Amino acid sequence: MSGGGLGWFGIVRLGLVQAAIGSVVVLATSTMNRVMVLELAMPAVLPGALVAFHHMVQVLRPRLGHGSDRGGRRTPWIIGGMALLGVGGVLASLAIAWMPAAPGPAIGLAVIAYGCIGLGVGAAGTSLLVLLASVVEASRRPAAATIVWVMMMAGFAITATVAGHLLQPYTPARLVAVAAEVAAAAFVLAVLGVGRIERRAVVSQAAPARPAASRVGFAVALRQVWAEDRSRRFALFVFASMLAYSAQELLLEPFAGAVFDLAPGQSTQLAGVQHGGALVGMVLLALVGSAFGGGFRAGRLGTLRGWTTGGCAASAVMVLGLAAASWVGPGWPLRPWFFALGMANGVFAAAAIASMMQFASQGRGAREGVRMGLWGGAQAVAFGIGGLAATAAVDVMRGLLGEVRPAYAIVFAAQAVLFLIAALVARGNEDAAASPREGAFVGDASVAMTLGNTGAA
Repeated sequence: MSGGGLGWFGIVRLGLVQAAIGSVVVLATSTMNRVMVLELAMPAVLPGALVAFHHMVQVLRPRLGHGSDRGGRRTPWIIGGMALLGVGGVLASLAIAWMPAAPGPAIGLAVIAYGCIGLGVGAAGTSLLVLLASVVEASRRPAAATIVWVMMMAGFAITATVAGHLLQPYTPARLVAVAAEVAAAAFVLAVLGVGRIERRAVVSQAAPARPAASRVGFAVALRQVWAEDRSRRFALFVFASMLAYSAQELLLEPFAGAVFDLAPGQSTQLAGVQHGGALVGMVLLALVGSAFGGGFRAGRLGTLRGWTTGGCAASAVMVLGLAAASWVGPGWPLRPWFFALGMANGVFAAAAIASMMQFASQGRGAREGVRMGLWGGAQAVAFGIGGLAATAAVDVMRGLLGEVRPAYAIVFAAQAVLFLIAALVARGNEDAAASPREGAFVGDASVAMTLGNTGAA
């Protein structure tokens, strides 16, 4: 601890937890998605529905956050969530290995597995962000949020890349082994990351007793948070923006395999390139925000709203490029395009989530978990709808047109329109959701040293 709050080393340790979450999630939402569509020849709507279900389960995030509010401790929820997440990841790989022999029971097992993944992410992720907001001093929260988000993206990129190598050549047994190894490593990493931090923070800060309001029922707590103008408007913005962001996620690997004839390991590596681009985009935004003693705060380098809008618009352009790539085929520079798309996504996501850590403790006391859960739930539902709608649209277009290339082109074009709509929503929502100072992108020398500002979801 330093200065009455968690020090940089402790913040990095908590970032390891988010990296662990990301490492399990990327296998379920990216690699296993591709295996079901191409290797098992299942309809794209099946993995789309499973991933949508794992997001929809996270509508329970406010309830999970309320549980940690009432208990006053976040660590048990983080560790318990990680354990459930790991179990879900292994069960999902077993279900996929079982699908060729018994599709019905295997799909049932997959539903249970993805439900466990959703609950695990909701419990661990919500409580982790609330813990960060409560043990990190206000001046360090933007930088802390960036560290955690960047480490989650690093977990995505590293796992996707390493798993891509380990899965060559693909076999069901190899998939199960990789999933088990990733789940075990992620759990150990999370325990090492969060261990004793909360206890030390309470002792160091001599935290006062929790308000009596923390003991009210969940329905009352949720109504109170929803009545807060900022919380409600921010939730609506998160939903609108994440609906656009999520529509592409489940299509990229199957698209690379169907249109460019890439093997599972190759498309997984390509997903790693995309996530690496997102990492670079977030770091770039953080460094620009910390330039010249706080460029965004001083208004010299634009506003958070401007960067959010610009990131959405750039994402729209890159997705339109993928629509063109559907027609061009193997001659398209797919690898650099995936990197640039990831970079645009990273700028957008970093700017969109930057305010979350600022707003978590603003409002009625002892509601941080419910508030963070409300925003996380809005994001999860948007991700579920976006992913399911996109994969279903590919199936429908392919059925109507009799060919996969125009199906992907049409769906990518529609997603570009969603990104542009999200840019308009972002442009109108930030001013309403926060004052210029509260919504500003805070940057200083400490931020520059630790790669800047944003949040993690």
